[in-house]
Amino acid sequence: MTRYVFITGGVVSSLGKGIAAASLASLFKLRGFKVSLQKLDPYINIDPGTMSPIQHGEVFVTDDGAETDLDLGHYERFVGIRMSQDSNVTAGRVYSNVIEKERKGEYLGSTVQVIPHVTDEIKKLIIKGSKKSDIAFVEVGGTVGDIESLPFLESIRQFSLELGDKKTIFVHLTLLPFIDVTKEIKTKPTQHSVKELRSIGIQPDILLCRGKNPINQKLKNKLAMFTNVSSDAVFSSIDAKSIYDIPILFKEQKIDDYLLKKLNLKNKKLNLKPWKDYKTKVLKCRKKIKIAMIGKYVDLTDSYKSLNEALYHAGVINNRVVDITYLDSEKISKGNIKSLSSMNGILVPGGFGNRGIEGKIIAAEYARKNKIPYFGICLGMQISVIEFARNVLKLSGANSTEFNPDTKSPVVALVDEWLDSHGKNIVTDKKSMGGTMRLGAQECLVDKNSLAYKMYKKSFISERHRHRYEVNANLLNCFLETDFIFSGKSKKGNLMEIIEIKNHPWYLGCQFHPEFTSSPINGHPLFNGFVNAASKRKT
Repeated sequence: MTRYVFITGGVVSSLGKGIAAASLASLFKLRGFKVSLQKLDPYINIDPGTMSPIQHGEVFVTDDGAETDLDLGHYERFVGIRMSQDSNVTAGRVYSNVIEKERKGEYLGSTVQVIPHVTDEIKKLIIKGSKKSDIAFVEVGGTVGDIESLPFLESIRQFSLELGDKKTIFVHLTLLPFIDVTKEIKTKPTQHSVKELRSIGIQPDILLCRGKNPINQKLKNKLAMFTNVSSDAVFSSIDAKSIYDIPILFKEQKIDDYLLKKLNLKNKKLNLKPWKDYKTKVLKCRKKIKIAMIGKYVDLTDSYKSLNEALYHAGVINNRVVDITYLDSEKISKGNIKSLSSMNGILVPGGFGNRGIEGKIIAAEYARKNKIPYFGICLGMQISVIEFARNVLKLSGANSTEFNPDTKSPVVALVDEWLDSHGKNIVTDKKSMGGTMRLGAQECLVDKNSLAYKMYKKSFISERHRHRYEVNANLLNCFLETDFIFSGKSKKGNLMEIIEIKNHPWYLGCQFHPEFTSSPINGHPLFNGFVNAASKRKT
């Protein structure tokens, strides 16, 4: 029967519950257990698909096309298992399911209430997300005390009561702030956080104390006294140089051994070699390369979380330290573009809307003309098409219909806008922005005589998508007999997936998001190739 480990957070948000859950799951996966991970999010949105990355961070996409919280990216990278639609449960999804059932009469005329209807729905979704694993790690989003998270906390309380304490365990991640003036670590916020949890019927079994330094036995004893948690179950979750050090740090404290004992599981041998080998590789990285990321959500670097990690992974593969410089595309102009000459590579990521588009086009042109390794992802690929069409093909006003519905040269458009080669009668329907994109893993055929093939070393790939607009297939003839080639296409051949520019050190754009499948151990072929090319450029 599946055991459940529930991870909650207290005092402040963004303490690293996702990293903690992923690290613990990784340790058990490396012991040979079948594990699953799930994120419960209290916000009312159905999913984060329509939320601003500046507010919520990156939207991670799964193979089956679910738009989810960025923590699912950590789950995949740390544990090496694929997340799905069932791996992210939001309050919006829960309430939507409950209301749909009520409309269908499934509650037989009952007054629909948070208890039992909402909590029962949450419990059903938790069981569904566990996928009959040996151990299911379930992260509860938000901070204990938030009104939005109460139904989720009530649900896991009931869950523990129904299954028993040998089948469930509560891990509470909390902050121990260090006061510089008095040189003290304060435990009071943690005491209050645990008090809040206990007031709704949840007694944490394990405390993970986030701070700059490990805590001593005296502090552990104090916390144990005021939180009713055994001092043997109080552990440190310190600030690490790399998030990929966390599984090793947890193992050194034997947190996994404590979990095994509490859950009454057989002690299987742990193979920690993959993480130790990775740490060794990281320590060997000395030479630094500079990558410019030309984005529009640069005020919050978590907006590009998977991209950041993919670049770091590729850096380790290439024995390089990747230094990312985030540049706001709205502030880029032809007057200041020469500052990019000091960069080893330029990356233009995905995005939506016309803000900052011209700055990205200028950056793509600069990379093309000055032979700087360029990587365009999703919108970044479309930017390359627009730039080449304007400046090389001389198609006046070439653009995407997303940014200019009246453009005379719609080189990028919605599929149903491909009415004729002149782009007449274009209609854009933006009444509903949610669930209207090409999402999830889709197949792509790669030309064997291409840079992409050299990277992948295979002609058939599957990558994850998240976009609405496509390269206009009716205007492909304009690119014939130029250095601009479409080296990857959809299985049917009608959708352009990869572009390249010949006679350039490394210039590639892809319509999909390769960052979602990068791993710390293997990286990703395209990122590995991009960083390799960037490391060869002298600045």
